[in-house]
Amino acid sequence: MSLLQILKGGGRHGVPSTESRDPIGLAVAGLNRLAQSDLLDRWGVRRQTERGVFTVTRGGFRAATNAGRTFKRVGSRDKAGVRAPSAAPRGVFDLTPTEDEQMLVDVVGEYAAEVLRPAAHDADEACAAPDDVLKASLEIGVPILGVPEELGGISETRSATAGTLVAEALAKGDLGLAVAVLAPGAVATALGLWGTEEQQQTYLPAFTEPDAEHGVPAASLALNEPRVLFDVLAPATTAVRQGNDFVITGEKSLVARGGDAELFVVAASLEGKPVLFLVESSAAGLSIEGDPAMGVRAAGLTRLVLTDVRVGADAVLGATDGTTYAECVRLARLGWCALAVGTAQAVLDYVTPYVKEREAFGEPIAHRQAVAFAVANMAIELQAMRLVTYKAASQVAQGIDAAREIALARKLCADKAMQIGLDGVQLLGGHGFTKEHPVERWYRDLRAIGIMEGTVLV
Repeated sequence: MSLLQILKGGGRHGVPSTESRDPIGLAVAGLNRLAQSDLLDRWGVRRQTERGVFTVTRGGFRAATNAGRTFKRVGSRDKAGVRAPSAAPRGVFDLTPTEDEQMLVDVVGEYAAEVLRPAAHDADEACAAPDDVLKASLEIGVPILGVPEELGGISETRSATAGTLVAEALAKGDLGLAVAVLAPGAVATALGLWGTEEQQQTYLPAFTEPDAEHGVPAASLALNEPRVLFDVLAPATTAVRQGNDFVITGEKSLVARGGDAELFVVAASLEGKPVLFLVESSAAGLSIEGDPAMGVRAAGLTRLVLTDVRVGADAVLGATDGTTYAECVRLARLGWCALAVGTAQAVLDYVTPYVKEREAFGEPIAHRQAVAFAVANMAIELQAMRLVTYKAASQVAQGIDAAREIALARKLCADKAMQIGLDGVQLLGGHGFTKEHPVERWYRDLRAIGIMEGTVLV
């Protein structure tokens, strides 16, 4: 019996009953387990976690009020920011996680199973992630996973492999909640990868050393647009120079947690080249609308409307020749591949025991060749998805050009993950069409893999 079951009291077969799954208790149980792990010391988040446990237990998961936060400009905009070095090449084709990466995955995996999975159904119905679930995710260092250690983050080297493993582990709990959890970290990672000294010193302390009043800011990477034949590499949103400023006009869709976000990374076309801009939620001309979709509903998807939003020259994130933007798109697609792997694994893990226990005509349906072959194909395709995704992540971490590998992973995961979701629904028969089982939700979520751009970043 796990620590969570001991704290909450077991239901039938030692599993907590639905009535006992109080989300605050779930989160506190997760934090207590984390506090006993040496992972916090090895990854440098012991201080943040201990402060988080104190705040949570004292305040009872008080909802943060983020509207009043102001980001004070610090540092030089002309000086390059800190960059994490590339990981050392292993010299052989070995995609086995390191000891530290495996420890991180184990902790995140338990959080996904014991916190995300029980909250997923209600979050999907409400089109929003519960505050207590999000707060619990902060204590395992998710938002600062891609931030260099020198800036108060976790990464000693490029964190693409660790980020991929974490995204997969979270998605195995629930893809929609995984996106909600990962969205702020995408912005922090972008600042760590491409930010100037001024941008890093202005914004990253809010993620690495949050104050008691505001906490870690919600933030989102906004690339998608609500138009037919949308091409992520040619955004219709425009940025026009006006003196030393830029004026941004356009719409962004499927923006995770946009209603709560205090900072956006927005894609816009500047002089014919796609460029990333930092836009604070307090900017004049910025408005948020609800934008619920078929899947990934727990991420609180919104539409971002920019009407002559004026930002300074210091708002440009990275290069203006399109290279930074192209890298951003690739790293986001790699993140979605990892999410696809995790959710597809959840589908396979759910249907495998189901077909062994479900009987028709006096025997388990798994005895039928059509059923057995379908489950075997799901496992085969899933392993292929995992292999190409891990290979791409490993190359990114080592500083090797992975454009080809990411493109292959994106194509394979977009096609096969959706097929795995479809087969999962089919194998459950009539049950697959009902909300009694989570497979229908996972199928809806998996259809987003080939549609969503941005939002997550590894």
